Amino acid sequence: MDLLNNNKKNSGFTILSSKTEVHGGYGKGVIDLNSVASVIIDGDEAYIDMGAMHAKSAVEKGIKWTTNKDEVPNGKPYWLVWVTVDRNESGPYYAGVTACYMEIDREARRGYKILADHVNRMDYSMKRRIMVSELDETCKKALKKLLMEHNLEMWNNSSDELKEGLS
Repeated sequence: MDLLNNNKKNSGFTILSSKTEVHGGYGKGVIDLNSVASVIIDGDEAYIDMGAMHAKSAVEKGIKWTTNKDEVPNGKPYWLVWVTVDRNESGPYYAGVTACYMEIDREARRGYKILADHVNRMDYSMKRRIMVSELDETCKKALKKLLMEHNLEMWNNSSDELKEGLS
């Protein structure tokens, strides 16, 4: 998959926009999400699910959310990871990577997450922050594998902070 080809449908990290300027009229100040992708970590598997941009990933669909963890006693842990890419002198790289926790009980159709945390972490990713310390070793390994397999050049161009955070 060519990450830099803007002529393809979004099916992964096709998120580097060719836009160089923002219209100054109506909508000025609107956030451009073209450089952000969403990754779901389910145990030892990580995969891109762009539906998570609007809380409509495959695992989130049909779930009634609560901010009270006790209301989801049989919840399975998932992580939503916001990945922002950018370009530097070496080429494209994973610039911001932030992880958000959630628990989902598919059978009961109930889930726990703090929406404000998810929104703030997306913002932090867009501000080129790396926040992966809360992930356990299994999740770190799954995310690292996905990022490396998706585009090794982008992984190699990424910061040491990200590489160390996922090691």
